[in-house]
Amino acid sequence: MYSLASDRVSALQISENTPYRHLTTHYEEKYRVGWYFMHAAPRPCFNPELLQDIDQWFTCVRQEQDSEGGRDYRYLVLASDVDGVFNLGGDLNLFRSLIAAGDHDGLLDYAKACINVLYQNIVHLERDLTTISLVQGDALGGGFEAALSSNVLIAERGTRMGLPEILFNLFPGMGAYSLLSRRIGTGRAEQMILSGQLYSAEELYEMGVVDILAEKGEGELAVLEYIKRADRAANGYRAMREVRDICNTLDYRELLAITTVWVEAALRLGKRDLRMMERLVSRQNAK
Repeated sequence: MYSLASDRVSALQISENTPYRHLTTHYEEKYRVGWYFMHAAPRPCFNPELLQDIDQWFTCVRQEQDSEGGRDYRYLVLASDVDGVFNLGGDLNLFRSLIAAGDHDGLLDYAKACINVLYQNIVHLERDLTTISLVQGDALGGGFEAALSSNVLIAERGTRMGLPEILFNLFPGMGAYSLLSRRIGTGRAEQMILSGQLYSAEELYEMGVVDILAEKGEGELAVLEYIKRADRAANGYRAMREVRDICNTLDYRELLAITTVWVEAALRLGKRDLRMMERLVSRQNAK
């Protein structure tokens, strides 16, 4: 049996050279795991550069999977390299400037970049992969949507997740309704979205949103423990992933239609809403 302590050290050896500015990647050969750690700047949110980095890395993973002698990925783990933050969601500063300019096409291009990356994770790159989100800090708005998009959501105790968009008179338009409603039903999904409330990982675990609740500081260990269990019963776990894909099919057209509604709604926001968005940008900067 492998030592969990040595596994954790191995998993966090992320000094691998990458061409990405807002992403650090690492391949863990023992478990065939690709880790990718977000560290967007100047705010830990989904800016266009981070979205581009993730998209490029996904392309590299697919190419390696399909090439003879390439790395054999079986798991992809989305995590964060920012202390106390998984991801704070959409680039509100960009939203604010595009909305103020009435730039419909700019907003739609950004929204498409978000759902393109999200959808690739949902369908696990259309490869024999299991995607895992490891939440060790706040996951808000689009950050929560990203966490929900993986096959398995692991969160440490004490972390918070939620959808605050209603605070500036909008809704989370990049997958939240689709993903939450498939996990907990449409009624509870709408309640979460319209409340703007932040939930603890413990609450979300009880609701069935979080799959595995890890102790504080032991998220990486929880990932590796899950992978060991899955590897011991690989055929069964793979079959269950396929069943979930069948029963919870999410078509890209659904995401695109919803995010188009989001763009139209965003362009109807007033000055008061934009001022609230500006205050939230200040909070993102503080993080």
